[in-house]
Amino acid sequence: MAAARDAALGEAQRLGCTSTEFRVERIHSQHVRLRDGDLEGAADDTELGVGIRVVIDGGMGFAATVAAGADEAAELVVRAVDAARTIARAGGGRVELAPEPSHGSVTWSSPYTVDPVDVPLADKVALLADWSGRLLAADQVDHVTAHVLAVTEDTYYADLAGTEATQRRVRVHPVVEALALDADNGFETMRTVAPPAGRGWEYLQGDGWDWDGELASLPGLLGDKVRAPSVEAGQYDLVVDPTNLWLTIHESIGHATELDRALGYEAAYAGTSFATFDQLGVLQYGSPVMHVTGDRTTPNGLATVGIDQEGVPGQSFDLIRDGILTGYQLDRSIAAISGLGASNGCAFADSPLHVPIQRMANVCLQPADGEGPSTEDLIAGVDHGLYIIGDKSWSIDMQRYNFQFTGQRFFRIEHGRLVGQVRDVAYQATTTDFWGAMEAVGGRSTYVLGGAFNCGKGQPGQVAPVSHGCPSVLVRGVRILNTRNESGR
Repeated sequence: MAAARDAALGEAQRLGCTSTEFRVERIHSQHVRLRDGDLEGAADDTELGVGIRVVIDGGMGFAATVAAGADEAAELVVRAVDAARTIARAGGGRVELAPEPSHGSVTWSSPYTVDPVDVPLADKVALLADWSGRLLAADQVDHVTAHVLAVTEDTYYADLAGTEATQRRVRVHPVVEALALDADNGFETMRTVAPPAGRGWEYLQGDGWDWDGELASLPGLLGDKVRAPSVEAGQYDLVVDPTNLWLTIHESIGHATELDRALGYEAAYAGTSFATFDQLGVLQYGSPVMHVTGDRTTPNGLATVGIDQEGVPGQSFDLIRDGILTGYQLDRSIAAISGLGASNGCAFADSPLHVPIQRMANVCLQPADGEGPSTEDLIAGVDHGLYIIGDKSWSIDMQRYNFQFTGQRFFRIEHGRLVGQVRDVAYQATTTDFWGAMEAVGGRSTYVLGGAFNCGKGQPGQVAPVSHGCPSVLVRGVRILNTRNESGR
């Protein structure tokens, strides 16, 4: 490792590079899936490689290989320099990076007890089979799928500024979903709402989530859902649980506040953003109770790092304060283009063979200052509404403005009390109307860190893990659609 690093950085200095990042990564991923208690498939993948990015004469180039020797590392620099000069001649524009000082030697790891990829396959299958068996034993359940994805990501990073970092990111995502047939030859599903987490295998053994309690509740909830009436479309007050709200945050705030997107750099693939740069400090994104941060230091967060892949330390920063857009997510090139100062640490590549691009931090809606109000307190303030738990499908336009979301569980609220489930529900709004109608946020006791393993961005496409913490919230007067009627069924 040291020989390859020295060869790469030495060659970069000899050739006159103004910036060079050397990255060696080993990403070990495992996926195990069961259907009705039987193993349906298992995959075990290890990706190992070296990636080098350079800036020279105003051009940026990247090269990568699966070989990790000193000679190969020096050759990679030559290839990256050739790529930078070719891109510059092709009119790629002059590249500048916001300055970043040396941070010396950095060692960081996700907090975990048991590395999830070290757990034997037989033990993984046994746990998922046990969970599946509990549900299949219930009269309300006809089929069960259970799966877990585990990743351990080891990175060594060094750059010309003098930063050297070794870090390990560990994450797991377990899901169990029950299915029941209904009287109309259709079906309903109900899955666990436990979020993916930057934790070890101990998470599946009850450290951080009550699996026994949730699994015990699923058959009854699914049975009630199958018998529930279809929702009546109209205007409703909503109490949105964090297990649902995290995805609304991801799509309508997280992506909208990526500055490369707001400046138009993502237009060809996943759209731009209505929260354009000229609206910084002006846009009324939501109500005054809205405070949203970007955070690369969140405990157990999927996007939490010690240092990013441009040598910038993980940090926390404001995106929305008192409902006003006050910041964006930045990597070093976007920070330089925008004139906003230093990067806030949002560069990531999903493979050692891919170039780092600007990626999302853990974007989180902050709770009220105290332990309360509780979710029950928010529900008590609703005369006619819905309480929404768990994410399901979503749709949002290319500017992150018009959206529609569904969920796992929908409970009617009448006169401050839950009075049974309904189904076929979707809520629809524009981003600013929805967040502007948020009357109250729950306290710290309601806060949950949700998230996803597979946020997509870029061309060629990359995926990144990201978390979104939030409390329960009360939103007034949101349009509710009946999805069955909308589909013509």
